[in-house]
Amino acid sequence: MEAKDRVLIEKHISHDEELRRYVEDHQIFEKRLEELNKKAYLTADDEIEQKRIKKLKLAGRDKIEMILKKYRSAS
Repeated sequence: MEAKDRVLIEKHISHDEELRRYVEDHQIFEKRLEELNKKAYLTADDEIEQKRIKKLKLAGRDKIEMILKKYRSAS
């Protein structure tokens, strides 16, 4: 994420519940992926979970980007 995006997030997260939720979810997904990546071996279930989390994380990132676009155009 670019620095200007982080600045926008910090500016608006306190009053935008939707943005806050997506950012918090993104952080949770990132932590879970880090846990999975630390494993020496992934089971089939781990691999499925990893793919699922990556998709959710990407979808959430797209939503964050849409919200930030709204704030960029309002400036």
